[in-house]
Amino acid sequence: MIALTIPMALQNLINVGVTAADVLMLGKVGEKVLSGASLAGQIQFIMTLILMGITSGATVLCAQYWGKQDTKSIEKVLGLAILMGFIVSTLFAVLALTVPEYLMKIYASDKEVIEQGVKYLRIVGISYVFGAFVQVYLYVIRSVERVIIATIVYFISLLVNVMINAVLIFGLFGAPKLGVVGAAIGTLTARIVEIMIVLFYAIYKNYTVRIRLKNIIHIDKWLVRDFIRYALPVVINELFWGMGASANSAIIGHMGSAAAAANAITQVTRQLAMVVVFGVGNSTAIMLGKTIGEKRYDLAKRYGNEFLKISAILGLFSVLVILVVSPIARANLVLSPEAKEYLKIMFFVMCYFTFCMSMSSTMVVGIFRSGGDTRFGLILDMSTMWGCSILLGFIAAFVFKASVPVVYVILMCDEVIKLPICLKRYFSYKWLKDVTR
Repeated sequence: MIALTIPMALQNLINVGVTAADVLMLGKVGEKVLSGASLAGQIQFIMTLILMGITSGATVLCAQYWGKQDTKSIEKVLGLAILMGFIVSTLFAVLALTVPEYLMKIYASDKEVIEQGVKYLRIVGISYVFGAFVQVYLYVIRSVERVIIATIVYFISLLVNVMINAVLIFGLFGAPKLGVVGAAIGTLTARIVEIMIVLFYAIYKNYTVRIRLKNIIHIDKWLVRDFIRYALPVVINELFWGMGASANSAIIGHMGSAAAAANAITQVTRQLAMVVVFGVGNSTAIMLGKTIGEKRYDLAKRYGNEFLKISAILGLFSVLVILVVSPIARANLVLSPEAKEYLKIMFFVMCYFTFCMSMSSTMVVGIFRSGGDTRFGLILDMSTMWGCSILLGFIAAFVFKASVPVVYVILMCDEVIKLPICLKRYFSYKWLKDVTR
């Protein structure tokens, strides 16, 4: 577990570091710039979550096939995932490059915030296809316990991104002072570096699972049927979860730039606090999937119990991280008094939210998906998120004109509702199935 979790936790930390670097640097430029870039990032966030659905769904199949040492089937799943990733990222890139104004109006009403977001999207949109290929490949080969390469790729990407950001946002070493445009250029350059490293590794280093053009062009019917049955619910689940999280940002964004800026900082802090938890969730999916593929069901139950205990401990650790970061963020970022007050309240809400999320995400993303129980997560998110927190939050914000803190508490209630439902599902052991052929 440690051998799998540490590299993936570092990957999550590095990915959060990229976002955090943008927030910290753009936060020094101004509240409007920070809000614009953050809300523009919601477009990529939705795309990334769809890709995570594709790769997580692929992991359901690949981890169990890895237990059977069937690498040919894994290569076919990889080919299908790459094809789907290309289609999704191309669609998002076209939208970001052609109609960025309309995309920004979904998340904000402030003209200056929209203008900053449009500048960001017109450059970052180019990087979507590169980033999609890298994400799909690195996440799928996790299933065969190749996790170190992703850490190396994302670490180099972080260094490139931060250096270019610093130079171009603030105009260091005689470079032009570009603000939000500099951040976008830094992100694009980092994606180009990533894909160069990944292609080299895939062609010259990874002989266990290869990228084969025939597996991308020609897709077996049985694979499509299995993917639809076990992976498609994950794709839809991640899409609706991502759209839900994005809807939360849109609701908060329409309540003013102060609320949007505070929410952007809170979300980055949540991601920082959850890096190890998400690493454990992915480790759970791989280890349990492999164990189920080996038909060692009693051991899978024991692993599930241990991972559940670990996620509870890590949930408490996440709360500690948030409590430490809270005063530092309020003291060092250029925010209005109103935004700082919102930030204080949002950090408090995020404490109990992350504890519940640490346990529910380990069960839904790790345990349930490892056994092919993917529809449950979809139904759970649709009901608790869209049918409860988002609906009630929207009504509170725009019908009853409730304050930002009240709306935020309502929007963040879904994870609290999920936890007891997930525990009941776990102890029923309905998730424990072999899905391989």
